[in-house]
Amino acid sequence: MFSSAQVETFRRDGYIVVPELLDHEEIDLLGRIAHADHALRTRAVARRDGEGGEIRLEVRNDLGDDVYSAVVRAEKIVRRMESLLGGEIYHYHHKMILKDARVGGAWEWHQDYGYWYSNGCLFPHMGSCLIAVDRATRENGCLQVLAGSHEMGRIDHGPIGDQTGADPERVAAAIERLPLVHVELEPGSAVMFHANTLHRSDANHSSHPRWAFICCYNRASNDPYKDSKHPRYSPLEVWPDERIAEIGRRDLARIVHELPTGP
Repeated sequence: MFSSAQVETFRRDGYIVVPELLDHEEIDLLGRIAHADHALRTRAVARRDGEGGEIRLEVRNDLGDDVYSAVVRAEKIVRRMESLLGGEIYHYHHKMILKDARVGGAWEWHQDYGYWYSNGCLFPHMGSCLIAVDRATRENGCLQVLAGSHEMGRIDHGPIGDQTGADPERVAAAIERLPLVHVELEPGSAVMFHANTLHRSDANHSSHPRWAFICCYNRASNDPYKDSKHPRYSPLEVWPDERIAEIGRRDLARIVHELPTGP
């Protein structure tokens, strides 16, 4: 788990990279299942950026008996997020970002709390864990963050294409003053970031897909004061890390069994 020095790094920068958060088998299973998951592709919705492209994502508020839920519940993720957010957390939602080769659009500069504030969360005691399903590079549109931008507090957001982006004037001023970091990740590595950290990603013009799985959490003490599209507090059942591979092997075997065998 995180050392006190790592927690201090997160508090200073608003993000921390975790190499090999999922091991080789875990990320291989997650990636193979996700890319073969017809229902995931069917449920995914498109969001136009402000540059003529679009990005697809699938958001889930519920947890079940599948590999995605096993990752969300995994002790090695939950305990790390609790140390960063300062207490018990619960599952706010999770999502798969489908940034396919050559056609995946950009995400505009934004803060997650720029959205979640409107859902009745009084405090930004919230954060996300983005896990690279495919290798994430500058060429295929990896995540970018402005280090220390979480200290700015919540910024006003407005519509940009189908997305909601942070105030461009304030973002421009922040870019002049704060380090811009391209978070390049190998599959299975992750970045955990604060809900007020400014982040974006470029379009994917490369020949390589850049899918990412994002687990979003809220501190239990920050239970929203009103209902919204994302859940209010309920205790999160934490699973042993071994459940990722156990459930992943089962889910992959089921997918292989269901594949057509011929004409």
